[in-house]
Amino acid sequence: MRDVELPGGAGVLALVTLDNGLDHTKPTTLGAAGMAGLQDALQAVRRRADAGEIVAVGITGKPYFLAAGADLTAVAAIADRRDARAIAELGHATLRILGEMGVPTFAYVNGVALGGGLEVALHCTYRTVAADVTAIALPETFLGLVPGWGGCTLLPRLVGVRRALDLILTRPLANNRMTKAAEAVELGLADVLLHPADFLEQSLVWTADVLAGRVQVARSPSDAGPDDDATWDATITAARAALDARLHGAKQAPYRALELVAGSRTADRDTAFAAEDDVLTDLLMSDELRAGLYAFDLTTRKARKPAGAPSEDLAVPVRSVGIVGAGLMAGQLAVLLARRLRVPVALREVDDERVAAGLAGVRSLVDGMVAKGRLSDAEGNRVLASITVSTDLSTLAGADLVIEAVTEVMAIKQRVFAELEDLVGEHTVLATNTSALSVTQMSAHLRRPERVVGLHFFNPVAQMPLIEVVRTASSSDAAVATAFAVAKALGKTAVGVADRPGFVVNRLLLRMLAEVAAAVESGTPVGVADVALRPLGLPMGPFALIQLVGLPVALHVLRSLHEDLGDRYPLSPGLERLASEGRRVVPVPDGRGAEHAVDPAIQDVFGSPGRPGSLDADGVRDAVLAGLAQEIGLMLDEGVVASPESIDLAMILGAGWPFHLGGITPYLDRTGTSERVLGRRLLAPGVADVPRG
Repeated sequence: MRDVELPGGAGVLALVTLDNGLDHTKPTTLGAAGMAGLQDALQAVRRRADAGEIVAVGITGKPYFLAAGADLTAVAAIADRRDARAIAELGHATLRILGEMGVPTFAYVNGVALGGGLEVALHCTYRTVAADVTAIALPETFLGLVPGWGGCTLLPRLVGVRRALDLILTRPLANNRMTKAAEAVELGLADVLLHPADFLEQSLVWTADVLAGRVQVARSPSDAGPDDDATWDATITAARAALDARLHGAKQAPYRALELVAGSRTADRDTAFAAEDDVLTDLLMSDELRAGLYAFDLTTRKARKPAGAPSEDLAVPVRSVGIVGAGLMAGQLAVLLARRLRVPVALREVDDERVAAGLAGVRSLVDGMVAKGRLSDAEGNRVLASITVSTDLSTLAGADLVIEAVTEVMAIKQRVFAELEDLVGEHTVLATNTSALSVTQMSAHLRRPERVVGLHFFNPVAQMPLIEVVRTASSSDAAVATAFAVAKALGKTAVGVADRPGFVVNRLLLRMLAEVAAAVESGTPVGVADVALRPLGLPMGPFALIQLVGLPVALHVLRSLHEDLGDRYPLSPGLERLASEGRRVVPVPDGRGAEHAVDPAIQDVFGSPGRPGSLDADGVRDAVLAGLAQEIGLMLDEGVVASPESIDLAMILGAGWPFHLGGITPYLDRTGTSERVLGRRLLAPGVADVPRG
């Protein structure tokens, strides 16, 4: 804390700076000890305000951060409900001092303001924000919490209920979308946008102007109180319907946040904050939150050090890349590699017509990114200039890494590798983008199979964060290290997997789809099977997933896994018939979400529903969960990955499975499925659930 003389003789401001004493790689977070210390500091400032020694209070953070929310490592260690309640109450007891100071309080948002960090600012009378701040958010419902230190109460009164629910629900559930500084001002979340170069100095000038009445702060209409009854009720009703359509009740935190916002409309501050304490305590002691924290840790801290990755020192420097094929996937790979690695990328196709189509596809991708502002014109031109497409295989001769991205037919891939082996240099790494075929079989005929690895990208390549790095028994450390290094340079998370059918993501997704298809083939109505997995809160239903992947592609992978793994992956005559007839499994999009549910018309290919042996929705879900547990047990026994954590990381990043499931293994433990099927838990107690004595 320090005193600052405000410009123009406006008086003394007490400036409180949140700083954990570490550099910018260690964000300031709010734990029990830190909050207690902040409370003591704010109480001291309040005594000075009451004594007339200061005219205002300002609060800011160390460089790049106001505060990055609560200390999640401490949250994960809470084992007692009384401790959870104490954390909830401590947050309110500390931060509400800012809103009850007796003099105006100012938050100077100089950097990241997430969760509790943003709630610090919400308790203040006024907020300034630096123009370069890109991470302002209330991400709690994404993780399984609520903005429970005043956020659900104060935000609707500041910006109105629609905007509040956008920030509390919509953005967190849209992959935790951040709000930038300029938009924060537009939303009414901050009062003024200031240049970052002299942000604190400008904030103090602005503070003096506000105190002197030279600046009038324009607030949203909701300042005087909540929106009118009709607006409020309609917004809450629409938000609940949107949650039902998306989550089907699978995740409790968003619903609890909605209840708090709805209740804050007429509640006084004490009542509203006590309600936040109740909900926050419940969620802190929920397995859902612990699974979310486990998933968050997997995708952040642990993802930075992939299990099984050889030393980066062994990686081959990649100064140029070759790609065999120039189809949709190959074009996406070329653009990503040219953008991120900033190296020349040469694609090879079999005829001039496909070369032209490949070039057109690459140009369309780059032009689309430029049009959306994801690339500048200059960067778009650089990317295009670094990508070539031709029919001449020799253009790949000098590449340090060559990726085959041709049709998923083993004989074709084997022929491609045979041609490449006689062409490329001694240290060139050969990679396949296969989604399910055996990399070992693909490289078995080569003189040097040790240079071959799998680099399984997910579609769409630019958006999907996962790469499965597939190691065969022959793959060298140098080849595998190169694959991991390339994944890192591309900004992706790599999960190392052994060369077993379907690797991780496709093996589990197809097991899920195979169980659903088997139920339908046995007489379960397609509509019942389609909704059976809704209590899991997956990104989409099984038939919508089939349509997204493409029915022919899904069937191709299913046939491959059936051949390799047997009757656990039964073939589906009904789906085969739909593919042969070129039919969709979900309706054509109509702008109202028709494509999210199965088309009931496809029931005809599966026969009459309700036959003996058909399952209800609970039965389908049990069959799917049991199948997944069995498959995960087999994958661990086979050494596909070293641990359940790698499976969960792959499912979160490669299939979009939600944090509240923790991927999948915490959910199987939580429901008792893993013990019923495998006779054991997959994770130790307390790793992804509440520790129980």
